[in-house]
Amino acid sequence: MRLAPQPSAHPLRLVVLLLLLAVGSSASPVLASGCPDRCVCDDQLVVQCAGQHLTTFPVNLPLATRQLIISNNRIVELPPLALNYLSDLVYLDCSNNSLMEISESTFGNLHRLAYLDLSFNTLSRIEDRTFGPLASLVMLRMTDNPGLSEIHQDAFAENEALQVLDVSRNNLTALNISSLIALPSLRSVGLSGNPWSCECDNEDLCLWVHLEGFKFQDEGQTVCGSPPDMQGRRLGEVGIQLRTLCHHTLGSWDYLFFVAIGFVIFAAGTVSAWLMGVVMVLYERYIKKKEEQLDVDEEEEEEGEDRAGDRTGRATRSRSDHGNGNLKMTHTV
Repeated sequence: MRLAPQPSAHPLRLVVLLLLLAVGSSASPVLASGCPDRCVCDDQLVVQCAGQHLTTFPVNLPLATRQLIISNNRIVELPPLALNYLSDLVYLDCSNNSLMEISESTFGNLHRLAYLDLSFNTLSRIEDRTFGPLASLVMLRMTDNPGLSEIHQDAFAENEALQVLDVSRNNLTALNISSLIALPSLRSVGLSGNPWSCECDNEDLCLWVHLEGFKFQDEGQTVCGSPPDMQGRRLGEVGIQLRTLCHHTLGSWDYLFFVAIGFVIFAAGTVSAWLMGVVMVLYERYIKKKEEQLDVDEEEEEEGEDRAGDRTGRATRSRSDHGNGNLKMTHTV
């Protein structure tokens, strides 16, 4: 039996530390002059705007910014035009704001971004390719968005460098894992605090948690929210159970479907038999009429032959009588 590797106690801190070391060791371009109001900019290309009661995204950011921290404000939107000028950005913390939507174009030019935190916002849905441009993304945190109930199945399909994904404490009931299980570097997933559905439509997620339990540091707190008889049970526990139930048990809709199919087959058979009977009756009538017509034709032909024979006989007798008369005249002479 293969033993699952134990997860690190502080994965977030380790990844952040590695990112900071990478940023510090890279060559630093000249920092653009100026700094946004109520923000602090240093010579390490870090712009710190946390807790400044900002309601809009800061303007006049240095174009060479590597780290941008705008957490603990009241920002409602990330403007793609302003954000995509920061092509060297590797660390972006937008946690604890009022962000309601992230569009496909929001991160269109952030190809070097490795850390992104969208926790404690008001997101409701993650669309297709929202994170597609983030080819270098290593860590993504989207926890504590109470209205987040849907994540598109291909939202992470292009994030092959993703190692840590945390979507804990949202309002997710189901998650299509087709793109997640294909990520080669993914090693840590947080799912706890969501009202997960433990029904057949979420079977793949439950089975994944069961088979890859070492990837889920909060597996013990990742529990079912529905149906009622599954509430509180761990997703990993019900994975095998769902595999059995969902492939061997027929539901009421299945039985209704079979009844409907049976009725359709019965009706089709009845109609087909009726049509076949009608065709056979018509065919028999046609054959009978044709035979009667042939009999009539034969009778007429025979009558015609009889009449012809009578005419021939009369002609023969007439010639015979004429010959006899001539003989009598000869004798008389």
